[in-house]
Amino acid sequence: MISVLVDKQSNYPVNARKLKSRVKSFFIKEGIVSDAFVSIALVNEKKMLEISRKFLKDNKLHNVLSFTEEEKSFVYPPGKIYLGEIVVCFQKALMEAKDEEKLIDDKVYELVEHGSLHLLGKHHE
Repeated sequence: MISVLVDKQSNYPVNARKLKSRVKSFFIKEGIVSDAFVSIALVNEKKMLEISRKFLKDNKLHNVLSFTEEEKSFVYPPGKIYLGEIVVCFQKALMEAKDEEKLIDDKVYELVEHGSLHLLGKHHE
């Protein structure tokens, strides 16, 4: 079973239940069949910049970052196979959704899927 934890502020209008379901389906499609756990955090711009400075040593506002267990210490410690943590900047995702004429749920999922690929070792070419 794949467990997905979504941590977001209550004023971020993202359907966490739908996001969890889509992420579980994605990992199953990618061949994850054992008990696994992934956490997703939707954060504000200030928090994302803080994370960027601390872990990437840059001052860029990223739309999504992903971290495997080896890359950082997690807010939510693993109890199963820990795939990692995906952090989405909600305000940046919202701006991109508007620019691309997408629903915010779809844009957040797109970013989470991108981060999930990184957790599985699939990176940009």
